[in-house]
Amino acid sequence: MSQIIEDSEVDIVIRALRRKIFCRFHLIVVKDPDFEENLQIPPGFDYHVYTKSDMVQILGSTTTAISFSGHSCWYFGYLVSHKKYIVSIDDDCILARDDQGHLIDVVAQHISNLIQPATPFFFNTLYDPYRNGSDFMRGYPFRLRSGVNYVLSCGLWLNPADYGAPTQAVKPDERNHCYIDVVLTVPTQAMMPVSGINIGFNREVMGLALFPGLRLSREGKIRWETMEDIWCGMCAKVVCDHLGLGVKSCLPYVWRGDSGDALESVKRDGKG
Repeated sequence: MSQIIEDSEVDIVIRALRRKIFCRFHLIVVKDPDFEENLQIPPGFDYHVYTKSDMVQILGSTTTAISFSGHSCWYFGYLVSHKKYIVSIDDDCILARDDQGHLIDVVAQHISNLIQPATPFFFNTLYDPYRNGSDFMRGYPFRLRSGVNYVLSCGLWLNPADYGAPTQAVKPDERNHCYIDVVLTVPTQAMMPVSGINIGFNREVMGLALFPGLRLSREGKIRWETMEDIWCGMCAKVVCDHLGLGVKSCLPYVWRGDSGDALESVKRDGKG
């Protein structure tokens, strides 16, 4: 199956906190309201920077109920995008290399995932049957081989693995350097952790489900760190299962910088 996606159908959402931005397509750059330094964006990019004043202007009185600081910066970008597809990359990620040493085109891989079908109702033991060099295994039901629409692509990263804060605290020196060239459809009714650090999705279908910015009435200014991603991902997966849509995981990889203080994250995650 082949399909051409125009660049104009894709938005790249980046949470701007520390690093310079290196990407292509149209960029939606969301500046953390708590980040006071000026952003350094190289010339030659098509981008729009959204700041705290933009959030207040767009959201009005709802700014008291919705938090778009810290990890939640991503979700404001999802809100203001009008494109069919969104690829979301964290600010501390750069292009990774595959097992042949070639730079990975993370945007192209996410889009390739999203335009291929998914097979959530019957597991194919050779993983994704729609990739080059693969196919359906003997015994796979023919009535299911056309697959279903695929709307959420969950990429991984090299260097620090996506461990929870307690695991990071007890394994501070553990790093992931293993590139695995596979794409898996997550089975229906199987839950999974999702991270906004490296994902692509069909905004027209999944935009509302990937929006955990609502603040609990007693939460105040407490950040729940990665817990909002976990809750958001579970909601998105339940929605996909209910609608009979597909979610895939593994490729593409990015290279992520070392994370912050694990013990401090334990304290914040604990509240979540």
